Amino acid sequence: MNYQLLVTEDDRQAGLMLRDALGRRGFDVTLCDSGQKATDQLANGSFDAVLTDLRMPGMSGLDLCTHVMARQSDLPVVMVTAFGSMETAVAAMRAGAYDFVTKPFDIDSVTMVLRRAVEHHHLKREVKRLRNEIAGAVPKAGGAFEVLQKSPSLQGVSEMVTRLSPLDISILITGESGTGKEVVARAIHEQSGRTGPFMAINCAAVPEHLLESELFGHAKGAFTDARQARPGLLVQSAGGTLFLDEIGEMPLSLQPKLLRALQERKVRPVGGDQEIPFETRLLVATHRDLDLAVKEGRFREDLYFRINVVHLDLPPLRARGSDVLTLGQTFLNQFAEKMGRPVKGLSPQVAQRLLAYDWPGNVRELQNCMERAVALAKFEQLQLDDLPERVATFDAATSTLHTEDSSPLLSLEELERRHILRVLSASGGSRTAASRTLGIDRKTLYRKLERYAKDSALPSDVDGSASN
Repeated sequence: MNYQLLVTEDDRQAGLMLRDALGRRGFDVTLCDSGQKATDQLANGSFDAVLTDLRMPGMSGLDLCTHVMARQSDLPVVMVTAFGSMETAVAAMRAGAYDFVTKPFDIDSVTMVLRRAVEHHHLKREVKRLRNEIAGAVPKAGGAFEVLQKSPSLQGVSEMVTRLSPLDISILITGESGTGKEVVARAIHEQSGRTGPFMAINCAAVPEHLLESELFGHAKGAFTDARQARPGLLVQSAGGTLFLDEIGEMPLSLQPKLLRALQERKVRPVGGDQEIPFETRLLVATHRDLDLAVKEGRFREDLYFRINVVHLDLPPLRARGSDVLTLGQTFLNQFAEKMGRPVKGLSPQVAQRLLAYDWPGNVRELQNCMERAVALAKFEQLQLDDLPERVATFDAATSTLHTEDSSPLLSLEELERRHILRVLSASGGSRTAASRTLGIDRKTLYRKLERYAKDSALPSDVDGSASN
């Protein structure tokens, strides 16, 4: 991608030199020899940054900077002058300049400053877009599907939710802990048209003897403190949806009872002698590999087939590109309203750090991070100091030097290969979703996959031939 750069330099030879040098470094340069001509270009075109000489006849660089800030405050302006001094630097910054360089300069250093400025501009624009898109609309109860639709990398999941919600079939939702499996379950319930409640239970968080009672209910006197009969969640959620989170942790002894209940649509309470019919939709989720659990005898195969009519797999947050900013802004709005804090958005520096961090705790960690940041925020925009230290000080370059198998330092090409295959795997093999997350077009992704296949570097289940 070439960045659109407006260069204002009254010295024609110096201007042409800048245009040629920056053109070779990824910029499309529009050259002006006066501040007035630059304002005309700004009125008629779209630019990512402005590079201007400070001292020019007529409108000076400071005047041009002031003009830009009054009309396009998020457009970065970089000043160049041979008359470097603290006074001129301060004047440039007061006028709103992004940065300040003095002649003679190294073109690579100027390029680095401009790229930082462009990145800053794009982040500010993205944050502004997200703020306008969300427009302070905090997802209330019944807003899970809205959150799902706002996630670009989950459009395939969103489409599946729309198609599957009206159907009374079991759906297995998988993904790492914290990826939003319950959000998807709630979205399915919202779109199903069911009038009953959405009820959820984490099978890993309840002891076995209590889990049985919670699911199936109990009769009066079934055990100590059972002073009265109580219906289980399968009955309580009648007409609605029951979500069993972490079903892979369900004790093996309870699995046959759940299977029979699902097959017969009847449940026998603990200590009871009569079966009670129920009508509820079951959705289940796990971060475990249930195929492996079945092979190892830790999960019943017949129950696995019963709950896995349709399988939805959620990618981790680190493989979902700009989703982190959409979700971050959504959580910010939620907590700002809840706490009564006047926090409105993310600063570009915070947005950059959120994009760089690898989020091992996924969406749940991001939610925790934003709650803390909103609580500590001193300004309308979150600053780096508001973030947890692990996020604020995260160094993406350092974190990617070692792979999962603790291999030694790798070449850039090998790191790219592994990252592409990792994103492809997290995208469920979808080239379209992977190319969107990677920020490259599909043809580029196909070419890379074809090269990996020729080098025997592609896993057997990824051949690059799919059209999606």
